[in-house]
Amino acid sequence: MYLAFKEIKKEKLRYGLIVFMIFLISYLIFILSGLAFGLASENTQAIYAWQTKKVILNQKSNVSLSQSLITKQDVPKKLSINEALVGQTPLVIKNKKKATMSAQFIGIKDNQYIYKNLAITTGRKAKNSNEVVVSQTLKNKGYKLGDKLTLNGSTDQYKIVGFAKDAMINIAPIIYGNLATWRKLRSVNNEVVASGIISKRSNFKVNSKNLKAYELKTFLNKLPGYSAQNLTFGLMIGFLFIISLIIVAVFLYILTMQKLPNFAVMRAQGIPSKTLIGFTVSQSFILVLFASLLALILMELTVLALPAAVPMKFSPSIAIAGLLGMLIMGIIGSLIPVRSILKVDPTMAIGG
Repeated sequence: MYLAFKEIKKEKLRYGLIVFMIFLISYLIFILSGLAFGLASENTQAIYAWQTKKVILNQKSNVSLSQSLITKQDVPKKLSINEALVGQTPLVIKNKKKATMSAQFIGIKDNQYIYKNLAITTGRKAKNSNEVVVSQTLKNKGYKLGDKLTLNGSTDQYKIVGFAKDAMINIAPIIYGNLATWRKLRSVNNEVVASGIISKRSNFKVNSKNLKAYELKTFLNKLPGYSAQNLTFGLMIGFLFIISLIIVAVFLYILTMQKLPNFAVMRAQGIPSKTLIGFTVSQSFILVLFASLLALILMELTVLALPAAVPMKFSPSIAIAGLLGMLIMGIIGSLIPVRSILKVDPTMAIGG
């Protein structure tokens, strides 16, 4: 480690360029990871906030909550405190002073756990059919308590009485109201009670032949674009890790070839090969660690500077995973020149 520090300090420009290249790749990995996590969160935020373990839908709904309809006959006579009826439908919200925007209406019952556990950041929960609680995202867009909304071109107005935390689904803000309003927006009769049942129990059983229970993972993978989006970001991040490995390996291989005469002298002096290998690995570890920490600092500043509209979510788990990934790639890359070091002939130092 001492020799590695000494050489890096002596050859500042050479190693500075290597650090800069690794820094750029690390920063890009952190950016893509933050965007991937942020977009995934906007798809699933509310689902996780509901502590979902199972989703019960009409079996002909193609595992889509917004396309599912369940009737009174399909619902168990008495749901436990761990289940809640949910109605979902996409809509367009309008306000005289604000731009028209898309959202998802979620109808819930005030005596069930989703309503009771709703995390309100400002205001209160809706108490009647002309009141709604909306996503915090709308507050960031200029909406405030008391604003009136019209939904899907209807003349009916709904008053914003609260803003909710973690209220995003299908990359759209949620408008929470009651199931009666949902039925009206969905244009269904009173026989239809909801889109589905959300359960906090993984062992919830379905008794109706018209319904089917889905595990959380199955339901999430069927969300529009969710799996494709995660796969795309995962492939990009994976390729960046491979590129970082190649860069470290190429630079260290070239440097090792240039230093072979020096290694021969050191071998002639009795320094074992494992010391020289340790020197190369330590050098790579220092370069990658320094570059990744610089990228991490810049990433934190980037997150602070970005507007709230950008779906960036950077967590300690992403930072640790990215840092460990880069260090592992750096160590693997540093092992590629090892064969050349092991083949160094001490007689080179004495012209043999």
